[in-house]
Amino acid sequence: MRSFAHRLGALFISFAIPMMVGASQAAEQPDQPGQQSAVIERGKYLVTAADCAACHTAPGGKAFAGGLPITTPLGTIYSTNITPSADFGIGRYTEQEFVRALRRGIRRDGGHLYPAMPYTSYAKLTDDDAHALYLYFTRAVEPVDAHAPVTDLPFPMNIRASMMAWNLLFLSEKVFAPDPQQSAEWNRGAYLVQGAAHCSTCHTPRGFLMQEEASPAFSGAQVGPWYAPNITSDPVSGIGSWTRDELVAYLRTGRSHGKAQAAGSMAEAVEHSFQYLSDADLDAIATYVKTIPAVHAQANDRSRFAAGTMFSELATLRGRDGISSDNDTNPSGAVLFQGNCASCHAAAGQGSKDGYYPSLFHNSATGAKNAANLIAAILYGVDRTVSGRQAFMPGFGGKPTDANPLSDRDIAKLGTYVLAHYGPGDTIITEQQVSEVRRGGPSSPLLPLARGGLAAGTAVVLLGAALLIFRRRKRYAAKP
Repeated sequence: MRSFAHRLGALFISFAIPMMVGASQAAEQPDQPGQQSAVIERGKYLVTAADCAACHTAPGGKAFAGGLPITTPLGTIYSTNITPSADFGIGRYTEQEFVRALRRGIRRDGGHLYPAMPYTSYAKLTDDDAHALYLYFTRAVEPVDAHAPVTDLPFPMNIRASMMAWNLLFLSEKVFAPDPQQSAEWNRGAYLVQGAAHCSTCHTPRGFLMQEEASPAFSGAQVGPWYAPNITSDPVSGIGSWTRDELVAYLRTGRSHGKAQAAGSMAEAVEHSFQYLSDADLDAIATYVKTIPAVHAQANDRSRFAAGTMFSELATLRGRDGISSDNDTNPSGAVLFQGNCASCHAAAGQGSKDGYYPSLFHNSATGAKNAANLIAAILYGVDRTVSGRQAFMPGFGGKPTDANPLSDRDIAKLGTYVLAHYGPGDTIITEQQVSEVRRGGPSSPLLPLARGGLAAGTAVVLLGAALLIFRRRKRYAAKP
């Protein structure tokens, strides 16, 4: 999913920890001619479930040829060409090498992948599914003989060997093992959520070294400019109030009427992946997700799906004294709302009757204490296509062709107005918050800390060498 999008540079700098590169658990297995087509078809389905196209197919580019820029707090990562091109893709990979890259993040040449490719989740895939993926990519995908742009993160994050230490600390190579205490449906859902669909890479908070934190799993995390919300079974902070059918409908369509609409990376997941999964697999995913242990945030006193009510100040803006000339240079939140939002979401924020234009109250984007998704939706808009029907909202953050994009100050005013009347009512958006989302999300302290650590380590080494030289000179000078 682009989501690690977005999920981003979990890099730990170390030059002292070795790692033995062992053989993959999966061996190359010959298939009977009559079986191969079925295995390839399963591989194609798994590729859809894993949403590989979202990252490895650039807009307007050829399928799986890579080149998509993924903005991270540590720099831009470009997705690679994973077509069977011998010179530019994975055409020379043996199955063992392919599986090693899939599960352990190690390329054919021994170089390490960044976890923008969620190999920490793919490590759970079974040998049979890894084999099916290999056959699909090498036998059914059209080779594209073209270089994808090379990822070049700033020093020291460009030292891929640093991932050896991170993998030793945080990568589990255990293949998914079914829980005998649970149903077959639950286990299928757990396998998809934890493995191919890699849901935790977006929805689980990350620690200091950008590793997934196990204890608050699925309790929400920042992913670039968007926030992947709490999807645990907590009825207030999470989605415990959703029925199983509502969750299935949301995965299938990207919309739960009166609750939420998919945007950002989740919209991509719905558009490219979830809408194409079988009913049985969506039911299985919903069954598992509904049992994820609840994680409650103390700041949440009520569900984000129940905040706000209808409200309109349109009457005060009409008439002789309604709008002054100051509105052109310093518009109020009410003026910004009526000028930019009301034509679709209605004057009182109730949306359209069919739900195509969603209500702004009882809406997760406006009801959450964290305003990141509201800001991102205003800046970047929403665009997803499901079953041939597009759900579209333009972004108001500005493009080169826009004459009058909304400024950070305007968006802060507009967002605060929306939250005051259609959301929790006690959240204020600042220009600094808007600027941060416009830049692509919060920056990571890892880069300056890594550089500082290297500088300190180098200073210690130099100081030690100087002391050693000084002592030796002093010893020789003392000899007769």
